[in-house]
Amino acid sequence: MRKKQKDWSKDMAFQRMIWLFELAHIEFEKNPARSNRYVQLARKIGMRYRVRMPPEFKRQICKHCHAYLVQGVTARTRLQGTHIATTCTSCGKQMRLPY
Repeated sequence: MRKKQKDWSKDMAFQRMIWLFELAHIEFEKNPARSNRYVQLARKIGMRYRVRMPPEFKRQICKHCHAYLVQGVTARTRLQGTHIATTCTSCGKQMRLPY
């Protein structure tokens, strides 16, 4: 009984995270601050229920200021040797991912 309840809550938390990222994407053009808030809420839900965030969503968040990253608007992406460097235009920090 307890295991089913735990699985249900983790599944619900994962679905909420996905929904918040969709809202952040929709809302970004009108209100970027609100999309940042949606991303922060998704992170909090993931940490509270210990749900791992999918890599495609993880790459849309600045690892330093936790802002929602949109290529060409709030993020700049460059190829540097063996990795991809994404620079957040909000805080100026750089995140690197291998090819």
